[in-house]
Amino acid sequence: MRVESRLSWLAVAAASSFCAAAGLVGADARWLAALGAAIVHAGSIPASIPYAAAPSHDWSNVPVLGELIFHGLDALGGDRALILAQAVAVAVTFALLVVDMRAGGASDAARALVLFVLPFAAITSLFVVRAQMLSLPLFALLLLLLRSEAREPSRRIWLLVPLVALWSNLHGAVLAGLIVATVYVLFERRSAAGVLAVAWIALFCTPALWHTGSYYWGVLHSEPAASGWGLWAPLSLGNALDVVFVIFALPLLTLAVRAQPRRWELVALAVLAGSTLHVSRNAIWLVLFVATPAAVGLCLHGVRSRGGALLAAAWLVPAILVVAAFTRTPDQTVAGAKLRAEAARFADGKPILADGENGEQLALDGRRVWISNPIDAFDRNDQRLYVAWLRGRSTGDAVLKGQRVVLVRLDTAPQRRLAHNVAFRAVARDAAAVLYVRAS
Repeated sequence: MRVESRLSWLAVAAASSFCAAAGLVGADARWLAALGAAIVHAGSIPASIPYAAAPSHDWSNVPVLGELIFHGLDALGGDRALILAQAVAVAVTFALLVVDMRAGGASDAARALVLFVLPFAAITSLFVVRAQMLSLPLFALLLLLLRSEAREPSRRIWLLVPLVALWSNLHGAVLAGLIVATVYVLFERRSAAGVLAVAWIALFCTPALWHTGSYYWGVLHSEPAASGWGLWAPLSLGNALDVVFVIFALPLLTLAVRAQPRRWELVALAVLAGSTLHVSRNAIWLVLFVATPAAVGLCLHGVRSRGGALLAAAWLVPAILVVAAFTRTPDQTVAGAKLRAEAARFADGKPILADGENGEQLALDGRRVWISNPIDAFDRNDQRLYVAWLRGRSTGDAVLKGQRVVLVRLDTAPQRRLAHNVAFRAVARDAAAVLYVRAS
């Protein structure tokens, strides 16, 4: 360990171990494992969603590599393996940020302070396992590459092409990376326009080939995206976690501007800030981008990490968190195995209607649902009906027509409506979900 970076690496260890000890698996995670399992079982890539009854014909499946990785993690250890993988992704991401900050001239103390703040500014992205886990280290790697090239242009800029090709097969946040790269080329290095053009072509180096564009179009124009719901909700001061983000992000942005970043960085910051206002989960990309200029703008060069014994003792914190991560049982966020088995028994081979997270878990179990993630794979009318039901709107009750078994999480909008629906009765529940069956 470099002496001048010991606080930085302590921050990396603390943040990643905290994610491992307190993380949980959220929506938009288990469906990748379910599709990955289907690909392995069939030996081919399905053109529809095999675990859903709603029509999803001719869907272009792009993030196949990501699905296979999630399937491997689930097979290795279920939710525990996914949470630990998230912690590793956070550790790699923060390690890359350390390298970028050091290259930018930030002191060890400044780097460490910014890294300690980042998890609080991006709680839902760092502590909740989602598909974007695979994009975290790649976005940090992209920033390291672009800033290195901005300081000293070289042929390494061509590394952008294989990076995009790999990223496109993992997760859709590659579009955020490409937009940042485009801003860099347009405002800093127009001579690399050819590299940028090839990088955009590399976006299509997926199993879907030229249909890759239709996949991204479908994701960006899905019902949740169009209505600004769920993971596509805009930044809101009515959301406590969004308020926490604003509290920590504003000082970071102020420090970043104080560091007088290059013009392309200012433009990228503006673009990412606008993207965050539009969709709050995009805050993670703004947070990761602002980290280096914020650390540079934080004048702590006179602060020394004194007290070797005290610093050594501080390493006990991530060590304890790692032990806790390996010994704790992940929090239950979906119906337990017993309740899911009961739902399958009542369904008797017919599709089960479930909310997003329970639907993903049922699919992962090998059971059939009516509709689930990835929701953009389905007909827009079915998407609209399902989202209206998830939001607890009366227009969504039409989705219940023909459904015999419904599984929903406790204290959610659809669960509250079902509790007052005389056509259904609750037959079982556990700590996370309630099972409803149509009344005879």
